[in-house]
Amino acid sequence: MESHVAPGGAIVLVGFMGAGKSTGARSLAAELGGQAVDSDRELEQRIGEPIESFFDREGEAAFRLREEEVVCELLGRDDAPVIALGGGAVQSERVRDALTRHTVVHLEIDPADAWRRASGKGRPLARDPERFETLWRDRRGLYESVSDVVMPPSERDALRRALPFVRALAGAPPGTRLVWAAAESGAYPVFVGRGLIAAGFFPPLRGRRFVVTDENVARVQRVEGDDRIVVVAGEEHKTIHGVEHVLRSLAQGGAERGDLVVAAGGGVVGDLAGFCAAVYQRGMRHVQVPTTLVAQVDSAYGGKTGVDLPEGKNYAGAYHQPSAVLCDPAALDTLPAEEVAAGYAEVVKTALIAGGSLWARVRQGGQIGVPEIMGCLRTKLSVVAEDERDGGRRQVLNLGHTVGHAIEAATGYQRYRHGEAVGVGLLAALRLSDRDTLRAEVAELLSARGLPLRFTGASVDDVLDLVERDKKRSEGRVPFVLVEAPGEVTPGHDVDAAVLRAAVEELHEA
Repeated sequence: MESHVAPGGAIVLVGFMGAGKSTGARSLAAELGGQAVDSDRELEQRIGEPIESFFDREGEAAFRLREEEVVCELLGRDDAPVIALGGGAVQSERVRDALTRHTVVHLEIDPADAWRRASGKGRPLARDPERFETLWRDRRGLYESVSDVVMPPSERDALRRALPFVRALAGAPPGTRLVWAAAESGAYPVFVGRGLIAAGFFPPLRGRRFVVTDENVARVQRVEGDDRIVVVAGEEHKTIHGVEHVLRSLAQGGAERGDLVVAAGGGVVGDLAGFCAAVYQRGMRHVQVPTTLVAQVDSAYGGKTGVDLPEGKNYAGAYHQPSAVLCDPAALDTLPAEEVAAGYAEVVKTALIAGGSLWARVRQGGQIGVPEIMGCLRTKLSVVAEDERDGGRRQVLNLGHTVGHAIEAATGYQRYRHGEAVGVGLLAALRLSDRDTLRAEVAELLSARGLPLRFTGASVDDVLDLVERDKKRSEGRVPFVLVEAPGEVTPGHDVDAAVLRAAVEELHEA
């Protein structure tokens, strides 16, 4: 969707019944020093009766015509800073066209909460629960198509806290969208748009910017900052020694807790810089600027930071949510084809977890673009919002990683890119899940991108030994994430040692 954020437009809230548009509009208008307008209330004043009685007497078609007239008039005004639209208003093409001069915020809500809030409240389309849920599914795509900002279900104050970042969209390149990320320890904006880096866009966050990047990224990307810290590229350098280099550079540069670490690079830079931000002077803010596909669809979000030890991947780390993420798909244009292919394994992993429309798109095997990146990052953010610290649901994100991480470590972090190892790990997980047909389909997708389907450079025993030392090990057991079907992925499974050995042996190329 082409962003249409304009400084002179209103903030328009759209979403399904019960999403909190009226309440949110009043909160934002108070913050902006103006009056909110609610299209449903305005319509009731025009027709002189409740919407329910008009709807029941005249029918939905007549109601939609009157609604369209009122909404288009409201969207043509210049005196309302915030407008809340009725849930079905975006079904009108005229309304969708009129929205192009405004900043459109989609307030998400799941159907169960929407039914609980809307049924029995005089809403004519909230009487039959089956039809209600069908409407929710049918309208999701419309809300998505018109929105510049996506606000997932969250606390009441989220809209007000997101307001400075919503307004900052006016200075972003055309097409930029904002997704609000919520976790137990904090929330932050994710900006997604081509050209963010070249335009020098940065969210409204105060403090000096210490840009941490690697030597490869430094040659092709110029992320604006006050100071620059360059690290050696490669997973094998994501170590305690790398941490010391960054921390000492921050200290020598006079970094203060109120300043910002800006991680510009792939997963290695993001993990390393985020970890340094978590521990420098007991914690400072950081912004992720992911420049690889792996980072843009996965590692830049959710607050996991860390570095490797010889004994295992990410053995030293901390949960430290970013203060913002700037995801610029144009950065992928500078990557070698092998690096983009490696990131594809994480796309497949996330699509298996999400199921539904994301898996339907990914299984077609086409190029990965903004819709797929958005689908992946929103899947991860949704999981993290439910479980920030791997206490339950978040463990599904480890699909394919238990064996994948072991392969990386067993080969000294030099033979395989992270995504390449994860791809092999996915095949192991699908074999352990006894999903042979799905495994064959995933193998075909990975092979089409030139990704390895087997590993070399380490023995089966080396890999199994490192699996046993996986950092998720608890009470003497390593839990596995298994797949019932796309969209039905569950963690915490015990796997028989002989079955695991057979799965790894199948993937070993002597």
